[in-house]
Order: sequence, then C-alpha cells, then structure tokens
Amino acid sequence: MTDAILQQRERGLLILQLNRPDKKNALTRAMYTQLAEALERADADPAISAVVIQGSTECFTAGNDIGDFLEQPPSDLDSPPFHFMNSLLNCRKPVIAAVAGAAVGIGTTLLLHCDLVYVSRDARLRMPFVNLGLCPEFGSSLILPRLLGHAKAAQLLLLGEGFSGEQAAAWGIATEALASGDAAVAKAREIALRFDTLGPGAVQVTKQLMKSVDREQLRQVIEEEGALFTQRLRSPEAIAALSGFMARH
Repeated sequence: MTDAILQQRERGLLILQLNRPDKKNALTRAMYTQLAEALERADADPAISAVVIQGSTECFTAGNDIGDFLEQPPSDLDSPPFHFMNSLLNCRKPVIAAVAGAAVGIGTTLLLHCDLVYVSRDARLRMPFVNLGLCPEFGSSLILPRLLGHAKAAQLLLLGEGFSGEQAAAWGIATEALASGDAAVAKAREIALRFDTLGPGAVQVTKQLMKSVDREQLRQVIEEEGALFTQRLRSPEAIAALSGFMARH
C-alpha cells in the first residue's frame, strides 16, 4: 500500500485519509482500490465501530485524477471506482466524512452515501460532470433531485455549479458546517468515536432500515449511470473536454 491513503486506528475508529497533497488528493485507480479494500476490512472487523473518510484540513479531494483516468478509463462496473462505490454502499458500519476545501466530482457524490458529513463553511463542492463531457455518477441523478428538488439539482448537475459547505449543510447534503477545516475534522472524529459506546447491532440494524427503502432502485441507477459514464468517457466530446482540462493543468 502506498501512502496516498493513510490508515489510522483510534479505539474502535478507522480513519482513512486521502494523502496526495501535491495533486489536491486527486483519486487514482490504486487509491480507489485501497479505499474499497479498507472499507471491506472494516465492515468485517468487529473491533471497528465506525469509519472516517477525510482529506487534509485544507483539501478533501479534487476528484478523479484525469491523467490516470485517460490512461486507463474504467471500462466496466468491476473497475476500481465502481469497486469503491459498492464497498461504500454496502458498508454496514457508520461512515463519517470530514470535508474542507475542494470536494469535486466524486468528492461530493460520495458524501451522499456517508451517514454523517461535517464540512468547513468555506468548503467548495462541485459536480462538474457535464463540463467534462460526462454524466452524473454514484446515484447523484436520483438522490439530488429527491433531496433538493429538480430545479436546484439541475443547477448543480446540468450546469455544474459549485456551492459552499454552508450551503451543503443548509440543503441537507452535510450534517453540519463548521468554522474551519480543523474544526470539521475534529468534529467528525469526535462524533465517530461516540459509536464506540453504542451497541453495534442496534446501530447497524438502524442504518440498514434507513438505507433499505430505495436500495434496489439506487443500485440500478448507479449501474445505469456507470454504464453511461464509461460510454461518455470514450465519446469525442468527453475526450476533447478532458484533454483540454489536462492541457490547462
């Protein structure tokens, strides 16, 4: 395992920290695999009561590493990004996110599947899929219209507009907005440690009940989005947009 994903145990808490500061914590195939495997191990480990996913106190993640994506784009639903999505979707333990700075693309959509999300007020969240010739992923085309209504979801998905941590909390995407990145990380860890004092069976059954209502529909949407996303990656429109992004960065 490389140090791009740092793992730390604190009592019954597993902390997974994105640690690629020179690339704004942009996610590679290897990082997706490491995150997926860590979530699966945590889910199977009775000593783990909760998982925290965080970046640094200045940056959560800039989303996918575009160069890595172009070099070997995901070709099917067994590819590393989808392995990670399934692992997070299937995790029975509470997953808490701590977000500061940029949270782009999957950096925002993964939050829709965490149980608790603590953000800095000035965090910058964005899902610029259309701007890159792509389409929404990780169930965002289903979850966001239900959560925000069609008009607001269209602003975020059809236009790819960004929003702040304060807005994320007001809209129900985040649990609470804190004054700083340090405060968001501290709050996420403080809350996650509370699960060490609660009955794990009761917590897991409650999470299962909360997630079960739309579970099959959500799985179907994620698969449909994933199939369309992989198709879009090979389209001239997306190749031009992604190549243009690479040239600018």
